[in-house]
Parts: sequence; C-alpha cells; structure tokens
Amino acid sequence: QVQVVESGGGLVQAGTSLRLSCAASGRTFSSYTMGWFRQAPGKEREFVAAISRNDSPYYVDYADSVKGRFTISRDNAKNTVYLQMNSLKPEDTAVYYCAARSGYYSRFYNQYDVWGQGTQVTVSS
Repeated sequence: QVQVVESGGGLVQAGTSLRLSCAASGRTFSSYTMGWFRQAPGKEREFVAAISRNDSPYYVDYADSVKGRFTISRDNAKNTVYLQMNSLKPEDTAVYYCAARSGYYSRFYNQYDVWGQGTQVTVSS
C-alpha cells in the first residue's frame, strides 16, 4: 500500500494562502481516494476535502467550512495530492493530515487506511 508525507504548512496571516502537498509512494496511487483532514487542539479530527480515485465518476468534496476557499487536486504522474488554501482564517489553524483510502470516496476518517504525520498550519489574525 502507499505511504504519504505532507509538507507545506507554516505560519501565515489571515487572508493569505498556503498550498499543502502530500507525496505518496507506491505505483498504485491513482487507485486511492485521497483526503485531507485537520485537528485543532482539544478538538476531534475533522474532514476537510477528498478527491476520488481514478474511476468514474471523478469526484471532489469539501467541508462546508472550507468550500469556496480550499481546492483539492491530484497529479497522478507525480503521486501527489494538493490542498490549495486561500483566504485563510484563524479558525483554520490545525494540524493537517493527508490520508489514503483504497476504497471508494469517503469523508469519514475511520475509513482511511493510511495517514501521514501531519503538517501544522497556523493562521494569525
């Protein structure tokens, strides 16, 4: 199965942008649904975005809190999934995790098989 490593986190001001990357190992990356989740201190891990594997229909989904501001995409040639985060808010501050699921699309974290170590995103007001 794949392994994933996130990068791109940092400290930014509200209203600015960041792009997170998640590099995956393995030759079967395109067959995995990929998701981004986040966890703020004292809170449960929550769904952010997901992108389906390369079968029909191709599907992306977002949490309501990030819809219109965040964009998930994948480049199967580079075994990488991205999370473009625009108009960042202080409430977006969290550790962001990339996850892979060998099955069909899901927004439930307990259905993902593989997790990265996380990357910290801090948005100052």
